[in-house]
Amino acid sequence: MIDRQDLVRHVRSALRRSRVVELIGSRQCGKTTLAQQFLNADSPKYFDLEDPSTLARLDEPMTALQGLKGLVVIDEVQRKPDLFTVLRVLADRKPLPARFLILGSASPELLKQSSESLAGRIETVVMSGFSIGEVGISFQVRHWIRGGFPLSFLARTEADSFAWRKNFIQTFLERDIPQWGIGIPAIALLRFWTMLAHYHGQTWNAAEPARSLGVSEPTVRRYLDILSGVFMIRQLTPWHANLKKRQVKAPKIYFRDTGLLHQLLGIRSEKELLSHPKCGASWEGYVVEETIKATEADEIYYWATHGGAEIDLVLIKKGRMLGVECKRMDAPRITPSMRIAREELNLEQIAVVYPGKKRYAMGNGVAAVPLNAVAEGMKGLFPGKK
Repeated sequence: MIDRQDLVRHVRSALRRSRVVELIGSRQCGKTTLAQQFLNADSPKYFDLEDPSTLARLDEPMTALQGLKGLVVIDEVQRKPDLFTVLRVLADRKPLPARFLILGSASPELLKQSSESLAGRIETVVMSGFSIGEVGISFQVRHWIRGGFPLSFLARTEADSFAWRKNFIQTFLERDIPQWGIGIPAIALLRFWTMLAHYHGQTWNAAEPARSLGVSEPTVRRYLDILSGVFMIRQLTPWHANLKKRQVKAPKIYFRDTGLLHQLLGIRSEKELLSHPKCGASWEGYVVEETIKATEADEIYYWATHGGAEIDLVLIKKGRMLGVECKRMDAPRITPSMRIAREELNLEQIAVVYPGKKRYAMGNGVAAVPLNAVAEGMKGLFPGKK
């Protein structure tokens, strides 16, 4: 059993503060398992909207929910969007007899009902698969190859993990996407998703995939937004500084889970990964995602100029601007690009994350940081920064 107590504490704190807590994340990332640490699935106050009997219980949602007290859990809430208006009424009662933990596999942008109907009443907690901090640095290679989905990471063999990811993608496209009312043929979205695997770590340009798929640029942008909205893809937005240099304004594309990236690239093992042309991009995306999870920064960007200067991550936390660069090499050295980024953006420090074991200074305000420090968040990447 992987310890996810930090996440449990986060949800518990949110439930003390807010009348409705929305736990959102991709399918199969462990939301249901986490929720059952708060309320047993056999409880009459636990509603699983993928269970036909539960859907029948909620034919009259106000009647079913208004008499309940304490914590009420509603799983896969996107299956019944009309619940949000009912929850707004129930959350406004005084005194408040019940609080609601709702689980969803789509972002608030895709589930506009939650942000509109429950504005001012809801707190959102975003959940992902296992992080490097949860599985431990000794399992880092497995985590990188298989990704963080619990059933993929915990599979008995690499072949079992690969097969699980293949089935996950097929089910996701053929069952889950249509259930959310998204009318895109599974084969078209699979072709696009596979194409995105080759864009992993690159700036987004809709023109080429649109030509390859024979559709319009607005159509491929819609495909990208859908995969972003269901937590499969991260669109990392660029930071725009008031500089004379021409800056890149397109988002960067990353798979949130490297296991799915490797499945779509046909990578089955560590040996295949290390010899694959996308190995460096895969490592970069892995570090970017784990850094975002661990640091919980207030704002996250990347920065690049058309002249070639760039920094993989710009983190803003409590008014401080800090940089993170990802280098898969034995002994990274400071580069002109790092110096330019630090000077132009006035970054307090830059942490260069690499797969080694020792931290060392590379220059003024720039340090090489081993990957295991990422699990400690800000204090691991930037010692002395709070």
